[in-house]
Amino acid sequence: MSSTPPSRPAPQPVPPAVQQTVRELVDVSPVLAELGERFAAAGFEAHLVGGSVRDALLAAQSGAPGVPGDLDVTTSARPEQTLELLRGWAGSTWNTGIAFGTVGAEVRGVRLEITTFRADRYDRESRNPEVAWGSSLVDDLVRRDFTVNAMAVSLGPDRTVTDPFGGLGDLLARRLRTPGAAEESFADDPLRMLRAVRFVAQLDLVPDDDVVRAMTDLSGELGRITAERVQAELSKTLLQDSPRAALELFVATGLADVVLPELPALRMEIDEHHQHKDVYSHSLTVLDQAIALEKADPEAPSPDLVLRLAALLHDIGKPATRRHEAGGRVSFHHHEVVGAKLVRKRLLALKYPKDVVEAVSRLTFLHLRFHGYGRGEWTDSAVRRYVTDAGDLLPRLHKLVRSDCTTRNRKRAAALSATYDSLEERIAVLSEAEDLARVRPDLDGNAIMELLGLQPGPEVGRAWRFLKDLRLERGPLDRDEAEAALLEWWAQREA
Repeated sequence: MSSTPPSRPAPQPVPPAVQQTVRELVDVSPVLAELGERFAAAGFEAHLVGGSVRDALLAAQSGAPGVPGDLDVTTSARPEQTLELLRGWAGSTWNTGIAFGTVGAEVRGVRLEITTFRADRYDRESRNPEVAWGSSLVDDLVRRDFTVNAMAVSLGPDRTVTDPFGGLGDLLARRLRTPGAAEESFADDPLRMLRAVRFVAQLDLVPDDDVVRAMTDLSGELGRITAERVQAELSKTLLQDSPRAALELFVATGLADVVLPELPALRMEIDEHHQHKDVYSHSLTVLDQAIALEKADPEAPSPDLVLRLAALLHDIGKPATRRHEAGGRVSFHHHEVVGAKLVRKRLLALKYPKDVVEAVSRLTFLHLRFHGYGRGEWTDSAVRRYVTDAGDLLPRLHKLVRSDCTTRNRKRAAALSATYDSLEERIAVLSEAEDLARVRPDLDGNAIMELLGLQPGPEVGRAWRFLKDLRLERGPLDRDEAEAALLEWWAQREA
């Protein structure tokens, strides 16, 4: 059970200009205004709370006021009373969260979650609260994760802003604090530590020393959280515009040791070019550069989780393959092979979808292939194999390989970029001539069976793969050439 919460600070005054801004923000949503009127007429309080208020205030600061699409409301009404008040007004309602006091509703395309005031306690063994209804708005706000999420706007006629823990000041100062003691908050719900990491990236907030200390001391408590929830927070962090500072906090506090231990393991691995303090810093730089390339490509998905995971994790095979060579050099031979296996294992443990796992693993495996290109020595066959092995991941592989060049030597960086330009030009030329995106053998399965007198089975598959390799090696063949090559291969097999 949680210990007694710390004494509450005196309510913070909200400047009149902010009060007026918030009134205007609420009033632009007729649904919110109507909801407030319905609840007030029935004698209940209703307040817009949490991220909705935070984001509305941020939008107002940026000069683009508006109310977020999905809205969180807290109320003094009990769940069954809320359902009654919504009847005949909401287009639809759902009560999947009613055990926790939450009723969902959609009104003219606006989604609402309306939750009864709560004053929960946690058992400290799971993150499931012992649900208890609260008696006041402040009781509800004190149990929230951070002060910037512990603000409320009354939906009654006065539109009063309630900010008992200084969330507005923290938002303006870009400061991340908890309403009560950080240790108590994170012990109640360890997932809040990963939310702190995300808010560093999402909102550009800087956590207070008390928050960082509590995250460090309680990092091991993340083991209580399901992999699915951990993965969701990690992904949300990676999908922000600038996740680097958040990831540095993730590693520095020890949270990464629990969630993604392969990342902090890179800190001691000096890369073979001695151009970076360590492979960890290099990996963060690759991520920064991959995000920049992603944003610059209007035809690519953005944000791109697969590319960002690959950029962050492409070198995680280096610790296991590190070897000290003559002359003080360090090598990491075949780290892409080892890394691909580690990526697959870790992402599966974090419950990522299989298509994401396979794509990130494949990119990790392929990210070094380009370094055999030299100054253009690849044959057309090698170029075909590069494209075919990458498949639909080729645009991402281009970005990953370019991002992996983090040398501070401008001349070398320019040379590498020019060399990759030449590879992409060769791919474009061959693709136009040969349709590399859909390389297939020059004979299909039916033709193979007819020519060799086979029934469907493994031998047909082996013959198909031979012709596929031949196609990659020599380019398109006419039917006579393909049949002659297949018959020669088949005769040698039977000799």
